[in-house]
Amino acid sequence: MRDRKVINVALVGNPNTGKSSLFNQLTGLSQKVSNYPGVTVEKKYGLCKLTDAATANIIDLPGTYSINPNTIDESIVLDTLINNNNTDYPDVIIVVADIVNIKRNLLLFSQIKDLEIPTILAINMSDQMERKGITIAIDLLQEELKSKTILISARKNIGIEALKKLILIQGFNKKVKKTSTLSNFSNRMDAPFFTNIKNEFKDLSLYKAWLYITQLNDTSFLTKEEQLSIVKFREDENKLARLQHKETVLRYQLINNILKKTYKIDQSKATSLRAKLDRILTHKIFGYVIFAMILMLIFQAVFDLAQYPMEFIDESFAKLSSFTKDNLPTGVLTNLISEGIIPGIGGIIIFIPQIVILFLLVAILEETGYMSRVVFLMDKIMRRYGMSGKSVVPLISGTACAIPAIMATRNISGFKERLITILVTPLTTCAARIPVYAIIIALVIPNNRFFGFSLQGLTLMILYLIGFIAAIIAAYILNKILKVNNKSYFIIEMPDYTVPSFKNIFYTILEKTKAFIFGAGKIILAISIVLWFLATNGPSSFKNADKTVQNMIVYQNLSDIKLAQKIATYKLEHSYIGIMGKTIEPAIKPLGYDWKIGIALISSFAAREVFVGTLATIYSVESTDDDTSLKEKMRAEKHPITGKKRFDLPTGMSLLIFYAFAMQCMGTLAIVKRETNSWRWPLYQLIGMTSLAYVAALFTYLLLK
Repeated sequence: MRDRKVINVALVGNPNTGKSSLFNQLTGLSQKVSNYPGVTVEKKYGLCKLTDAATANIIDLPGTYSINPNTIDESIVLDTLINNNNTDYPDVIIVVADIVNIKRNLLLFSQIKDLEIPTILAINMSDQMERKGITIAIDLLQEELKSKTILISARKNIGIEALKKLILIQGFNKKVKKTSTLSNFSNRMDAPFFTNIKNEFKDLSLYKAWLYITQLNDTSFLTKEEQLSIVKFREDENKLARLQHKETVLRYQLINNILKKTYKIDQSKATSLRAKLDRILTHKIFGYVIFAMILMLIFQAVFDLAQYPMEFIDESFAKLSSFTKDNLPTGVLTNLISEGIIPGIGGIIIFIPQIVILFLLVAILEETGYMSRVVFLMDKIMRRYGMSGKSVVPLISGTACAIPAIMATRNISGFKERLITILVTPLTTCAARIPVYAIIIALVIPNNRFFGFSLQGLTLMILYLIGFIAAIIAAYILNKILKVNNKSYFIIEMPDYTVPSFKNIFYTILEKTKAFIFGAGKIILAISIVLWFLATNGPSSFKNADKTVQNMIVYQNLSDIKLAQKIATYKLEHSYIGIMGKTIEPAIKPLGYDWKIGIALISSFAAREVFVGTLATIYSVESTDDDTSLKEKMRAEKHPITGKKRFDLPTGMSLLIFYAFAMQCMGTLAIVKRETNSWRWPLYQLIGMTSLAYVAALFTYLLLK
């Protein structure tokens, strides 16, 4: 048995009701993120201290409009609440509603309450009641609903302590009033049919048995007799659909009658700012112009605000590498640390300021309610290309990482729309590309201004737009190619405009930055060690490098410092990694790349950001000057034949375009395989995106050469 001093509390609610804000208020930093068993939808856990003797284990379930599931997210909510064997089965359910859209929220509440689990209705955003002209008779509403009801404001921390007390009371309340709304409706729906259900499932409540019959996909935890009964009741699918529809209508009729007595809106006291803003921000012309301007400002900020902290981090790691080499005992371990690990990790840490700024600004847009307007704005465009407005969420989420963005497609009910969104999402520019973009842009694009805008910031924005446009075009082509009959509907809630919760923004940035650092850090550390070994070892030509270079007539009059540099370069070219790079060089030479860039391309297939770490390791092994930053080493790199800069405009732009289109992430391929349950689609993705990247990079190089 579970220790009764720990109360399992499930947070349930429609999207945009402030459920995440409430979760943050209850749990603070005591949070962790994991996945539901067998699927890749995230769930959040957090601990909330109620008293010295009692703690609540808060489980934040995916947002849902009902427990009649149309998407995988909603199926998970149903399974958690209906299956007693589920490890997350709650002792208490908190249904989060918002004060403005309470009618729709109460549909979910009425369904949850019929499960006969202690339930609390937490009506959020109570601080907006006066501004919206809303009055609510909370005691009468509680009496009508026959359930504990409380007004809260998660953003303003209003009512949270009272909610904790209710959790404690309900968590230890073993006597639950068995009042089923469905039982009251059954006579009006089909009395004989529901009598048969009662007789067939004598050990279950009527509503639970009804959900087993109409909603449950996984019946493995039921007895054989129950499974057979479900099959029998499912024989007439049309009848079940009619009864479900009638149930929803009756629930709304009951909700309307309750709200007539308890809930009033005086429009004369309400402000109309939201309507005015919506007319502008969702305008068929100005809406897109405003969105484009906001994006431009974001990308300007990513470069301008991050410039000084990035330079500080870059110089600090260069000095750390030099300090390590000068002060630790000479040997293999010191070389590994100074030439492999420090440059590799430093090549990622340097981009944290840009990533934090990007996540900060996107989180602010989400918190204010603006992103929902963007989804609505883009729906008509998306539908022309085989997707829906819901596809915008994964595409925008892809700016952080393609993996959770592909998970987010579980909210898309249509199979064809979901598949197309999964296949094109990796084309959007993720945070892992930022290190590549940032260092190449800094090398080949001058830091000049165009009408006050930084050219580097404009270039970054153009790369994001290229990825998004490529995703749209690819979706259009896939929509024509994939022959799948499909029809779905787009529903989105327009939340109120709100002042951003800096607590929520802080947790969002913290969580995503940690995921980037530790997720990429593990890969980079391992690859840096492997690359350092391959770059500092080789066959006989490598071992005899000193003698070979010293015996070359052309090098005999060089100073000791320049001779040491030539020996280091010769060693690198004849090391194992040099041999690998020289082998693939003919294939990438038409793009303007040398064997060093080729090695970085291959290693970055583990994760895109490894590209920078790889070059940092290679140039550190080759260079005798450890105080020089990676950017300066790349800027000083020369073409061995022409003597011109290796990273010139044609080569740099070719690299940027290659990474804009290439599928350079094993993790993304693995998630696509898992979400589509087939290797066919990720293989198509890999071949198609790599081919597109190569051809586009070649065309770019030849055009600018």
